[in-house]
Amino acid sequence: MTELVTSPAPEFPIRLIALDIDGTLIGDEHEIGSRTVSAVRAAMQRDVAVSLITGRMVSSALRFARELDLTGPLVGYQGGLIRAMPDPGSRRLGKLLLHTPLQPDIAREIIAWTREHGMDPHVNHLERFILRADDPRADDYSAFMGAKAELVTDLLTAIDHPVTKVLAVGEPPIPIEVAPVAREHFAGRADVTISHPRFLEFVAPGVSKGRAVRWLARRLRVPLGATLAIGDQWNDLEMLAEVGHGAAMPTAPAGVRAVARYVAPPLEDEGAAQVIEQLVLANPAQILAASHRLAADADERRRRSA
Repeated sequence: MTELVTSPAPEFPIRLIALDIDGTLIGDEHEIGSRTVSAVRAAMQRDVAVSLITGRMVSSALRFARELDLTGPLVGYQGGLIRAMPDPGSRRLGKLLLHTPLQPDIAREIIAWTREHGMDPHVNHLERFILRADDPRADDYSAFMGAKAELVTDLLTAIDHPVTKVLAVGEPPIPIEVAPVAREHFAGRADVTISHPRFLEFVAPGVSKGRAVRWLARRLRVPLGATLAIGDQWNDLEMLAEVGHGAAMPTAPAGVRAVARYVAPPLEDEGAAQVIEQLVLANPAQILAASHRLAADADERRRRSA
């Protein structure tokens, strides 16, 4: 986990929204609610830029971006890969804007190391999803990603060039327990985060959703203080800390909620949509009042859990 910066002061109006997908926009059914779709589209009609920033590969996130009618860049692999949105109706992926891969020797070491610690590693490179041929959950992972897994006999020998990400799967609480050990072992060679209680992820040094949201804000010339980010897991922590309007989902770990200015309503109540409605779509006086109220509510939650 990268060192956190002090969050900028919140600025209005909000001009950029960065959204996580899993646990923030969608649940186990992998469907975005109609209220969320309407809120995002209404924000864009007000010239607010919206992008998805996810741990998924871009091709897996594309269906959700299209459902929301997004036009801004798509950020995958925790910020390791950024593509432009393809033209409407195009079957091609968008133009590659940024790619920061892991070196192959480091990726091979990660695979060996995670296996030694009781985890099962996978490899992602660009839009390739690579598993060992005898992985019993290959079909499940393919369904989750929305893409067919590429099966190989030996992951170690399959890596002969840089790769975008290594994801290691383990039964909870193994990923959370192993994460600090992994960060120390791979310090300066790979960054480590958790995107799900079962997923420990390794990306190139410096890669994070925080770096990604900074990249988007610079590209759009939007102050980070005028940026809203919403997420629910450890891999969202840097992103929420980087912006003036960081909103954690209520299911986020306490350490993630601690860096967020706000705590959103639950996913089942389309909490992300409610935050957008209150902080972006309301009139200026209502927005300011909602910001103060949501921040005060988040502070009260922190006091109760301390």
